Parts: sequence; C-alpha cells; structure tokens
Amino acid sequence: MKSWMAVLWSVLAGLAVAEDWQPVTEERLLRAGDDPDHWLSHGRSWREQRFSPLADIDEDNVHRLGLAWHFDVATQHGMESTPLVADGRMYVTASWSVVYALDAATGELLWEYDPEVPRETSIRYCCGAINRGVALWQDKVYVGTLDGRLVALEARSGEPVWQVQTTDPEKNYSITGAPRIAGGQVLIGNGGAEYDVRGYVTAYDAETGAQRWRFHTVPGNPAEGFESEAMARAAETWTGEWWKLGGGGTVWDAIAYDPELGLVYIGVGNGAPHNHRLRSPDGGDNLYLTSIVALDARTGDYVWHLQQVPGESWDYTATQQMALVDIEWQGEPRRVIMHAPKAGFFYLIDRETGELLSAEPFATVTWASHYDLETGRPVERPGQRYEEDKALVFPTGLGAHNWNPMSYSPLTGLMYLPVLDFGGEFKGTPAEEFQPLERHWNVGYDIQGPRGPELFIQALMQHLPQGSLLAWDPLAQREVWRVRHARPTNGGTLATAGNLVFQGTSDNGFHAWRADTGEPLWSWPVQNGVQAGPVSYRANGEQYIAVTAGRGGALSMVLGLELPDGSTPVNRVLAFRLDGEAELPPVPARVLPEPLPRMAVSRAELERGQQLYDLFCSRCHGIHAVSDGSIPDLRHLPVAWHEHFEAVVLEGLMERAGMPRFDDVLDRDEVRLIQAFVLERANQDAERRAAPAWWTTTRQWFYRKVVGALDWMMRRSIEASTPATAAE
Repeated sequence: MKSWMAVLWSVLAGLAVAEDWQPVTEERLLRAGDDPDHWLSHGRSWREQRFSPLADIDEDNVHRLGLAWHFDVATQHGMESTPLVADGRMYVTASWSVVYALDAATGELLWEYDPEVPRETSIRYCCGAINRGVALWQDKVYVGTLDGRLVALEARSGEPVWQVQTTDPEKNYSITGAPRIAGGQVLIGNGGAEYDVRGYVTAYDAETGAQRWRFHTVPGNPAEGFESEAMARAAETWTGEWWKLGGGGTVWDAIAYDPELGLVYIGVGNGAPHNHRLRSPDGGDNLYLTSIVALDARTGDYVWHLQQVPGESWDYTATQQMALVDIEWQGEPRRVIMHAPKAGFFYLIDRETGELLSAEPFATVTWASHYDLETGRPVERPGQRYEEDKALVFPTGLGAHNWNPMSYSPLTGLMYLPVLDFGGEFKGTPAEEFQPLERHWNVGYDIQGPRGPELFIQALMQHLPQGSLLAWDPLAQREVWRVRHARPTNGGTLATAGNLVFQGTSDNGFHAWRADTGEPLWSWPVQNGVQAGPVSYRANGEQYIAVTAGRGGALSMVLGLELPDGSTPVNRVLAFRLDGEAELPPVPARVLPEPLPRMAVSRAELERGQQLYDLFCSRCHGIHAVSDGSIPDLRHLPVAWHEHFEAVVLEGLMERAGMPRFDDVLDRDEVRLIQAFVLERANQDAERRAAPAWWTTTRQWFYRKVVGALDWMMRRSIEASTPATAAE
C-alpha cells in the first residue's frame, strides 16, 4: 500500500494535469463515437470500430509526424494494451497486469498500480504475462489481473477501491483481456482452455463489485444440474464425459455492447482439449464453442447465438474483436456485427437476430469450402479433422486473424485487418494415449516445431507464415488492397478521418498508409515489435497517435522472431504528433556469451530432447529455441545458468521470477536431454555468427528460394475443388 504522502502527491499531480477532468458517464460513452478528443473504451466507442474522427494529421502532412514522448516500462514481457485517454490522462497496462496513468501530452507518470500477481503462477498462462487494457466508468479504472481478479481503482490516485476474485484460484484460469462497461456493469471473461477449464463471462456492479450475473459458455456435469435452459440445450450437443476435461469455451477477449438493443455480445473460444474427438467422442456441435452469443445486458440471459465452427477441432476461437456497424445490405438497413476471427472467414451477422448474412474467406482456408447461408453452417472438406491421419490445415490455431485489433473506416467503408496466412500439420493423439496434464497444455494433437538446418528453419519461418495488412470491403466481401509484411506477427490497426491507417509491425516499425489506396506514407523505427492497436486523441489542442511497443504473447513467443538487429527490446508507450522532436535512446550493443561445448549425446537422444523442448518449452522460448526477446533466449544463456539448469527446470529456482518448475512432468534424464538440445542450438547459432557474411547470405538466399518454391507448390496443391460435406 502506498504511503499517505505518495497518495497526496498522486492526487495533486492529477489535478495539475487535468483540472477539467470529468467522470466517464453513460452519456459520454453514448456519444463517444462523435467525440474525437478522447479514447474512452477499448474500441474507442461501444461500437468497437477503432476509427478516430480526428483529421489534423492527414495524408498530406503525415510525413511530418515525429515522436512527442515515450514512456519505458520495467519489463520485457509482451505489451498488448490499448491505451485509454480521458481529459488529458492516459491509462495503459503492461505485463503482470500493472497499470500506469500518464500525462497524455507529455508521458509523465502520474501513478502506477501493481496488483502483485504471484510470479509462481506463470505456468497457468498460455500466452505470456500480458494484459490488453483497462475500462473506465465514472471515477474508476478497472483492470483484470492474470490471477483472475477484477480490480477497481480510483482514477486520479490509482488507489484500489474494491476487488473481486472472478475465478476459482485453485484452477488454471487467467485474465488477459480488457474489461468492458455495459449499463453500469463491468464485464470480464477469462482464459485457460488449454488447461481444462470451463469458460464463462461475469457482470459486476461497477460501483460495488457485487456480482450481477454470470453466463457459462459450455455445460457442466449434468448430474449437478444446469444453470440455465441455454446450458441444458447446449448439453444435448456434447457426448461422453466432456466436463471432466473442462470443455473450454473461454471468453478471453472480445466483448461488445449495443446500448440501443440492450444486448451484450461475447466471442467464445476453443474447446478443451482442442481435439474434438477426445472431448466429445461421439461427435456433436459442442455449443457454444467458437460462437458469438448475444445476451440480455441486464440479466445475462441467452438471446441468440451463431456458431461459426461446429465441433471445433483446430483452436479456432471466436474471441477476436467484433465491430458493430450499421449498413445497407441488399437494399435494406441492417445492424450488423463484422467479425474476422481465426477460422479465416469474414462474417457479416445481423446483430438483432443472429442471422448469418455473408461469410467469405480473407486468407487461405482449407478446413471448409464455404458457408451454407440457409443453415448458417460451414461446408467442411473431408480429411481436415485429422481423425484418421495427419492433415495439413489452413489456418493454423494461431489464426488467420488473432487478437490484434482491426479497424473500420466509415469514410472508405473498408475494414483494415492484420492477417496471418499460415498452415500447419495436425496429427491427433489417440484416445488411449491421451493423458491430461494438470499444469500444462492439453490440446490432443502433436506440437512439434520444424526440423532442419538453422538457416533453413529461419527461412521457413520468415516465408511460409505470410503476414499482411488487408483492406477488406465488407459489403462486396472482397480484398481492395493488401500490403505484405516482412514478418508474420504484426500489430493491430487504427483508421482515422485523415484518410490514414496506422499499424505497427514485428520487425521494428510503425507505419501509416493511405486508407483508400494502401499507398505507404510514413514509417518510424520503434526499436521493438508492435503487437497492440494504436489510438488517437487530442491533448493541448494537438492530435496524437499513440501505441504500445513490445514483443511477447502467443504468436510472437512461439514463432520466436528476433528483432532484425538481434537487440534486446525495451517495452514502451510511444506518442507521436506533427513536428515532434523527441528521440529514443540508442540501442545498447548486445554482447553474447560463448556457448558451452555440445553435450555427448546420441542423435536419438538429441531428437528426444527437441521433442521434449517442443512440448514444454517452445510456447515461451520459441520454436527451435529462438526467443522473440520478451524472455531470455536459451541459446545465449550465461554459463552460470547452465550450471543450475536442473535446479531451474525441476526445483523452481527462478519460479518467483516467472519461470515455472516442471518436476511434475520431467525427470533428471529428460532435463539433461533438453539441455543438450539447447546447447546444440547455442553452438549452431555461434557457428552461424562466426561464418563469413557472404557465405551466410548465400545460404540464406538459397534456403529462401527452396522454401519459396515449396511454399508455391504447397499452396497450389490445396485442392479447392475437393468434394465438401456440410459439418454435422
């Protein structure tokens, strides 16, 4: 708890920053779409369109955009937060659910709140210790913490007002998404489907923290009764003893609210385990997995649903952002939800009735050929469920579009999507071999990174997963323009009335394009990858563009894409304005230790070490032991850490710093093989760096050409005309 002097200083500093600070009321949120100066909720307004009406910065002067200020945070873990801005104050989160209040014009720290999430619980978090932001209501700031709490803070001082534990602390739940406000309530979901939990969303009274309602997304044990008729109906679509595996269906990100209709829309996640055959052995749609569900905002009662992927089996979540837009559709006015989730289809859904109006692929898709609009169901391609044999499937579970926000411009009528075009091989785990693990991922299929020489792997990871910025016409359901990026995992987007689209990329850049044509107009090196979505606001009469820069999170960590210069990234909040003259400090030179010699193990033992690494380590430390920089790169460990390798992995020596122990699934011999694989990778990296530049460049060029040819052949071998059958 802060001292009384610290509290007094925070209050006085806040008063000095914004004497005209006003509570964030329902009236302000209702007119937020027409209020250009602020960014009051996660998607700027309740419509979640991420469009700023500000046009001081436009296509003609954006080349003058310069850094106004930056604020460094004290962790290298992922930065995925969307900053909120109200009356000259910016509220932003960093990893471990830490909240910062900043002066939006200068970046000066006003207050900081650390919920002190126990680092020992890091094993529960599938995708890093990240957080996507806060919510504002009246005089409070709300944040969901990684360990499952919802905390209300006083907006001027950062002092806690109330907190509630929204999850069972004995189970592997987590919270990474931003809360939402609806009718004086704070709505929050949770994550953890990979760890066998049961999803739900909860509404709390924004003033007191009292629970108003809770909606479960999948049914529990029938013997214990069902919470609602919706759960009883859902249970009819499940088979076997699914409740023993949790079921999944976590609402870990997307929530939207339509105050005119009085409806809350939730995007429901994947099944637990992912493999449909394991959790529901005799089939079934498994409601309400991978669905958009509409609820009565006052009571949480079910109103309608649209299931996008019946019997989900590929980690295709519907938890990606929903934009609420009013359009003319086939000559009639429609209130719609625009949705572009992992499954690779862009959906238009009537948000009053749940009717599917259109669904067209915006990336390479093989699991389904199209949707039957009469039934609202996908028409699946045979063999893609990997039940009898392995299958090459597009997209992977990383998604054609993941959590990184999209933006819609009512001026161009286009949606701006960060797209990942990437396929992967699925090989199901037989039921008799499936052994759920208490603290680890339970997906039900093999997780293995690519094999081969290091330069070939680097070329493979840079070429096959194709990242791009896509401008999509939702009415014509077609691509208008596309910008291909050098790397696959890129940030969210912002559209503005200045005919601009902003997006950060994983290769150290922040960029602006003409919104109508895709013409590149401006770029700025941010010394880090950008995953989050930018925002725009006005402070002291000037328009600002702000974004959080930081690597980390599932896509970045798993793919393990280093910064181009190999530097250690610094996580920051950056704000830009016209003729800004601030500069970032120079990147310090990186000094890498010499690796220890390779361990004396057989080729079979080394392969076993890689298999164990892929299973337990790659989700944080990266495929092929290449880190994205948000956590230590195991190839570059100092000697002292190798001397204590077993103590770290088995005994939890670094558990309080966020490195979990694995004594529940590994023994000493297996840890030795993982260490042998890490040292093999360390020596390969050292040899690559020591090789003449011309030789490395030549080999890299050759591998890229080979991978490019393989990619070309693979993508064109996908049989678009394969007979398709409607999903049962």
